[in-house]
Amino acid sequence: MMRVNLLCVGRCKERYLQQGCAEYAKRLQAFCKLNVIELPEERLHDSIDEVIRREGDRLLAKMSGSYAIALCVEGRQMSSPAFAQLLSGLPLSGHSSLDLVIGGSYGLDERVKAACQLRLSVSEMTFPHQLFRVMLLEQLYRAFCIGGNIKYHK
Repeated sequence: MMRVNLLCVGRCKERYLQQGCAEYAKRLQAFCKLNVIELPEERLHDSIDEVIRREGDRLLAKMSGSYAIALCVEGRQMSSPAFAQLLSGLPLSGHSSLDLVIGGSYGLDERVKAACQLRLSVSEMTFPHQLFRVMLLEQLYRAFCIGGNIKYHK
């Protein structure tokens, strides 16, 4: 069973979003071992570049060294079936774990993006990080359902 690490800068604070994350985490148990790793957000004491660098240091320290996807606005967009195909191909190419990396409110450090095999964007629009976490978990569940030929994807 694939291990999926969701690395996030910041906590999911809103109760309704926590419930959404919990629902998809429960559904994902049938497909993967999900590990949500929340790292603290840096306060803006210095420059934004310094905040991004410090958050990047912590993200890099937590990455598993397997296949990693950076979620960033300049990344490549793909359909749900294409994402499912990517996920189903990972074990065949020797990857038993996946890191999905969500940066802080100022973005991801370039070193984190460079350490990832793929830069993925779900939209050109901007979403709150907490809401995006629910959306990403839903897309992950959808992709596993597509890959398993389970009726969910429409």
